[in-house]
Amino acid sequence: MDVLDLARWQFGITTVYHFLMVPLTIGLSLLVAGMQTAWVRTGDRKYLGMTKFWGKLLLINFAMGVVTGIVQEFQFGMAWSAYSRFVGDVFGAPLAMEGLVAFFVESTFLGLWIFGWDRLPRKVHLACAWAFSLATIASAYFILAANSWMQHPVGVVLEDGRPRLTSIWAVLTNNTVLAAFPHTIFGAFAVAATFLVGIACRHLWRRSDHEGVWRASVKLGTWVGVAAFAGLAITGDFQGKLMFRQQPMKMAAAEALCHTESPASFSVFAIGDVSRADCENVKSVTVPALLSFLAHNDFSSEVKGIQDLVPLYQAKYGTNYPVDDRLGELSGKPIDYVPNLPVTYWGFRLMIGFGGIAVLAGLAALWSTRGGRVPSSRWFPVAALASIATPFLANSFGWIFTEMGRQPFVVVPNPSGVDGVWMFTARAVSNSTPGELLTSLITLTLVYGLLACVEVFLIRRYVRAGVAGVLPDREEPKTDEDVLSFAY
Repeated sequence: MDVLDLARWQFGITTVYHFLMVPLTIGLSLLVAGMQTAWVRTGDRKYLGMTKFWGKLLLINFAMGVVTGIVQEFQFGMAWSAYSRFVGDVFGAPLAMEGLVAFFVESTFLGLWIFGWDRLPRKVHLACAWAFSLATIASAYFILAANSWMQHPVGVVLEDGRPRLTSIWAVLTNNTVLAAFPHTIFGAFAVAATFLVGIACRHLWRRSDHEGVWRASVKLGTWVGVAAFAGLAITGDFQGKLMFRQQPMKMAAAEALCHTESPASFSVFAIGDVSRADCENVKSVTVPALLSFLAHNDFSSEVKGIQDLVPLYQAKYGTNYPVDDRLGELSGKPIDYVPNLPVTYWGFRLMIGFGGIAVLAGLAALWSTRGGRVPSSRWFPVAALASIATPFLANSFGWIFTEMGRQPFVVVPNPSGVDGVWMFTARAVSNSTPGELLTSLITLTLVYGLLACVEVFLIRRYVRAGVAGVLPDREEPKTDEDVLSFAY
C-alpha cells in the first residue's frame, strides 16, 4: 500500500472509533442534565438515581472520547501536512474556537459537576450540568463548521495558491453546517436514547432494584428516540437536497445513478455489481420519481447521472493528475472522479436501515413494558442490548458515506465559490514513507483496541452494578446544606 492509502486507513479507523464516543456524549449529557433538573424540581429519588447511574456512564464515555480525540488533531501535522498548509488559515479558526472556548468550558464545568455533589448547592450544581451539556453542543458545532468548510468552502479568497480567510462569520453560517448540525444532534439523541432503552430493559427483565428508575429510563429513551428519528428524517431530507446542489457526484454515487434520468427513481436496493460506473448487469428495486423529489422537491425533475457528471468534472478540474513524485502511483494518471460506489451506495442504505431498526426496537420495548409488564422471554434482554448498536452503526455509516462520497477531493470545490479553492486528497498527504505510516497505523489501531477493551470493561461493570453501585442506600439530602455530606 502507498502513503495515501495508509494515511486514509489510519484517519478512517481513528475517526470512526472516536465518533462512537461523540454522539453518546452529546446526547447523554443533555439527557442527564434533564434528569437532574427533574430531581431538583421534584425531589423524587428516582430521578436522582437516574442522574447518578447514567451520569457515571457518561463520564466513562467522555473520558475515552477525550483520549481518542486528541490523536485526531495530531494527524493533521503527522499524516496530512500538505493539507494543513493549504487550509491552515481557515481550518485553524473553528478548531481554535472549539478548543479555547467550548472544550475549556466543557471540561471546567464537568469537573465542577463531578466533584461538586458534596460541595455545591443543588441549583448551582445543576447549572454546571447544563453548562457542560451546552458546551458539548457548541464544541460539536465548531467541529462541524470546520468539516463543512471542507465540503463547501466559503468566506475565503485565493492568495498565492492558498485560501485566506476573509469572513469567519461566513464559515460559521455556511449553509452546509446549518444543515449538518441539527442532523448530527438528532443522531446523537438517537444514540443516547437507544442506549437508555437497551440497558434499562435489561435491568427490568432481571427484576433489578429501583424499578422506577428503569421504567422511567425506558419511557424517556423511547420518546426521545422517536422524536430524534423524526428530526433525522426532516433534516436528512434538507441536507440531501443541499448535497444534490453542492456535490452532485456524491449523491449520484449514493444512488448508483449511472445515467441521467427524468424523472429519477429512488433505488431501494440493487442486485448485481454496483462498483461499475456504467451500471451494467445491475437490477434495482426502485420507487418511481422519488429521487427527483428528494433532489429538487419536484417529481418530474432531472437528476444527472455519473456518466454525464464525469465530463463536467474533467472539463473544470482536469483529466489527469500533475506529474509529481509526491503523488506516488497517481502521478500523471487519469483522475477518477467517481467515489467508491459500493461504499457510498450501501453505506447510504445501511445508515437508513439501522436507523429504522433502532426506531422499531424502541417502540417494541415501550410496548413490551407497558402497564408494568416485563417480558419473560430470555431473548428480550439480548435483543434490547443488541439494539444499542444500531444507531451507532447508522451514525458511522452516515459519516463514512459523507467522507468517502466526496473523493477524490479532500476540499470539495464550491460550485458557486472562489475558483481554485479545492484540493485533491492525493495532494494532501505528508511526505512520509510507507513504513512510517504503517507503523503508526498498527500502533494506533492496537492502542485504540486496548482502549475499547477498557471502556467495555468499565461500562459493563457499572451497568451490572445498577443504581446501587452509584447511589448510597440512605435518605437523600433535604436542604442545600445537607448536600455537603452527600458525596458522589
